[in-house]
Amino acid sequence: MQNDRLTLAGKEFPVISVDTLIVGTGCAGYNAADWLYELGRRDIALISEGERMGTSRNTGSDKQTYYKLSLCGDEPDSVLELAKTLFSGGGVDGDTALCEAAGSVRSFIKLCMLGVPFPQNEYGAYAGYKTDHDPRTRATSAGPLTSRFMTEALEKSVKSKDIPVYDGMQAVKLLTEGGAVCGLLAIDLSKLEEETAGFTFFWAQNIILATGGPAGLYAASVYPESQTGMSGMALEAGAAGQSLEQWQYGLASIDFRWNVSGTYQQVLPRYISMDEEGNEHEFLPGYFSSPTAALDAVFLKGYQWPFDVRKLPGSSLIDLIVHHETQDLHRRVYMDFTRDPSGLQDGFEGLSEEAYTYLSRSGALMKTPIARLLHMNPAAVELYRSHGIDLAREPLRIAVCAQHCNGGIAVDKNWQSAVKGLYTVGEAAGTFGVYRPGGSALNATQVGSMRAAEHIAYTTKQGMACTQEAFAAAAGAGAKELIERSFAALAAAGKESNVRSSRSRGQERMSRSAAHIRSLSELSDFYADTLEELKNFWENLRLCGCQELPHALRNRDILITRAAVLSAMCLMHEKAKSIGAGMLCSADGAALPGAPDGYRMQPGEGDFSGLHTSVSMEKDGVSACLTPVRPIPQTDDWFENVWREYRQRTGQ
Repeated sequence: MQNDRLTLAGKEFPVISVDTLIVGTGCAGYNAADWLYELGRRDIALISEGERMGTSRNTGSDKQTYYKLSLCGDEPDSVLELAKTLFSGGGVDGDTALCEAAGSVRSFIKLCMLGVPFPQNEYGAYAGYKTDHDPRTRATSAGPLTSRFMTEALEKSVKSKDIPVYDGMQAVKLLTEGGAVCGLLAIDLSKLEEETAGFTFFWAQNIILATGGPAGLYAASVYPESQTGMSGMALEAGAAGQSLEQWQYGLASIDFRWNVSGTYQQVLPRYISMDEEGNEHEFLPGYFSSPTAALDAVFLKGYQWPFDVRKLPGSSLIDLIVHHETQDLHRRVYMDFTRDPSGLQDGFEGLSEEAYTYLSRSGALMKTPIARLLHMNPAAVELYRSHGIDLAREPLRIAVCAQHCNGGIAVDKNWQSAVKGLYTVGEAAGTFGVYRPGGSALNATQVGSMRAAEHIAYTTKQGMACTQEAFAAAAGAGAKELIERSFAALAAAGKESNVRSSRSRGQERMSRSAAHIRSLSELSDFYADTLEELKNFWENLRLCGCQELPHALRNRDILITRAAVLSAMCLMHEKAKSIGAGMLCSADGAALPGAPDGYRMQPGEGDFSGLHTSVSMEKDGVSACLTPVRPIPQTDDWFENVWREYRQRTGQ
């Protein structure tokens, strides 16, 4: 690693050269650095806007579950069976599914060795449970803070190796030369008031993006407010987007952002709403054939948490009703754990056999949802109490929120993008498709970052792939305009700003028109407006100080990502109608039993499980098309052949 200077736009900017740069300090980023070090690479560094920011440290639900190969009991399982489960979700490439299946045990055991407290039975087997879209009991958990435990364990390992971390450094632009990545432009957030406005160049032959999903797109979101994602700069650099229209939406608390899945639903809370006059309504029974039918749907939300058009009517009807109460009736919706809901006045025997058996075997047939929750999952109650919300005394405000992007940047079996040397790992990578088992995202963070590290270690030599002159030329071609426009915006800064208001308007429109309830005409109009906003971004930008520049550049990245997402949504819904978590509505759609008035769904058309959207940025917009998924590879696992190929690949 060495430091240098680069003259550009009449100013001198610092340059930090490093063989491999990792962007992001969640469990994917730290794992990539840890593996690179173990594989012999030393010239590596991480950058982060803030080490304590991001999804890995600050969210739960799906991030509390680790999905892997079964490691307990007599349930049959295999690498290929797990790969088939991941692949069967639709829109998933078979080679990445096989890699995630094959690498799950090695990645999981590494976390156990680092101290993540996944539970074992008295004989040492790792017990599992069933999660959404899971035909086995492959999931495990270390509690609501599983992903935080993972991140902290990996951080400790990385810090023990003295791998440098540049904290307070926001990536804003990828640099390429000859179709390969050669560096990155960032802003040092501690130097915004200096002559260079904090702009800093990194010269690297490999870059691993571990920036999380595009969390800044939606207003109704369970992503931590500290995360926005940076998918736009990868798209702008020439990487392709994949399955960007496929998201997960579900019920979440909004005063403290947290998914309310699993036990929160299975203890059967009371759903209430408040109108503008403060009048309380227990609204679910009015939409179902009976109060107990409503309760059975609530119970199923525990492990059918994501909104799914295949579960309409069914458990996803609850999401539709909550959306109607909040968006159409403008009411505040709560889950109340202090009182039993309608339908339990005469006991639990009226519930479905599945719900009754679950509560009975759990020893949770007591009065009030809070008593049941304290019995089965006291940590869930303590979590909210630690954030100033006492579920034993007050209702929990909720909404249907964006939770996870199942798409992202397209990658190959080594998690390398279409740009040579640019790898994308974790939720930033587009490996999940339409449906995925809950918890598979955590496995993907570990396997994808491990695969990227191995590919770098086995196929490249430590050093710089391009010369200093080539890097300087790439910086001039790729970053000069952005830097000059940024300085012009700073020079014109006044008392008024539109940075935060423009982001909020876009986020609110995404939640209104491009979340789980969608209209093709609204999506098309929104896409056209987004392209126009992106085209005129610099001309319309208004800053009131240098501290707003990083937020403005995030807005630009969000705009690029939004354009790609909306183009993918338009294409997929035009072809497939309703699919995954996207309910396409129209006046001539099919009526849904129990649905609020006006909600008519265009049923899905055709089988699109073998296709995914592919999106690339063009000068005048976005190019989107449907492409076939890569099948699961048929491998020759004859030991002697595998051993020979392994020695050749790894240099053993």
